[in-house]
Amino acid sequence: MFGFELNWSYVLIVPLAAGTLLAVMFLQWWERRLLGWWQDRRGPNRVGWFGVLQGVADGIKFITKDDWVPPFGDRVFFVLAPVIVCASMLFVLGVIPFAPDFHIVDVNVALLWFLAMSSLAVYGVLLGGFASNNKYALLGSLRAAAQMVTYEVFMGLSVMGVVIHAGSFSLVDIVNAQADMWYVLPQFLGFVIFLIAGLAESHRLPFDLPEAEHELTAGFHTEYSGMKFALLMCGEYVAVIVTSCLIVLLFFGGWLVPSFLDFLPPLLWFGAKVLFFIHVFVLLRAAIPRPRYDQLMSLGWKILLPLTLLNLLITGAIVGLGAF
Repeated sequence: MFGFELNWSYVLIVPLAAGTLLAVMFLQWWERRLLGWWQDRRGPNRVGWFGVLQGVADGIKFITKDDWVPPFGDRVFFVLAPVIVCASMLFVLGVIPFAPDFHIVDVNVALLWFLAMSSLAVYGVLLGGFASNNKYALLGSLRAAAQMVTYEVFMGLSVMGVVIHAGSFSLVDIVNAQADMWYVLPQFLGFVIFLIAGLAESHRLPFDLPEAEHELTAGFHTEYSGMKFALLMCGEYVAVIVTSCLIVLLFFGGWLVPSFLDFLPPLLWFGAKVLFFIHVFVLLRAAIPRPRYDQLMSLGWKILLPLTLLNLLITGAIVGLGAF
């Protein structure tokens, strides 16, 4: 009647965004339980059975806190920064295929969209630090900008081997191209570099130097509280979920499994793989100490960059020689 045709996949937008935010609330509780178990302590155990309502209690606390903006800062950008950080990660979910024909949109530049949105999050962190007008927040935002820009280089180059093998930037095409062999085998070096870069991009321990509390109080979010702080924390957890999804899609066949294991729906297999790598992120937080900032940058430029270029060179040579 109005010349508008509804795409059924657009219906997934609201439940996917709401489900992700609920998953963040659950993940925050589950991470604290795992850390307590691995570090021989109890973790949250007061609110609900095994502390399962701790996330709900934290949410109520964030909602009921006063909405405070530092009078010495820039109000507009101070409020806008957490929205940019969280929204940029949520936008990536629009191009992630969770199963065959189960995605919001499939575009042939989906991988580039992920890299673009992860770069956009840098602006939110920078704005938050500058708008706070606080020296600790400023130092944290500068650290975050240098760290994220540095590791974006290796993150982008580490997936080029996968793109060369698949011949496409579409995540659906990349998954389908792994029907015979997961790319973690020919691209194991690329997988390791992507995992390290993902840790740095999401500010997860041991690479949480932009908010290192022993040096910078709380880094770029020193002045944040209430729902604004909740948005920054939500953006970090969504980044962990998105990075785990990309690892599974690029290197571990997405929803594909060997034929003798296809007794479960593809969506469940994809979720199980993503959950495994989320646990890896948590385990790294519990097991690895935080390096110095100069060690972090040296790791990137002196070690990861040569390895990434070497991996790209070898992959191109193998695929090129195989074409002849």
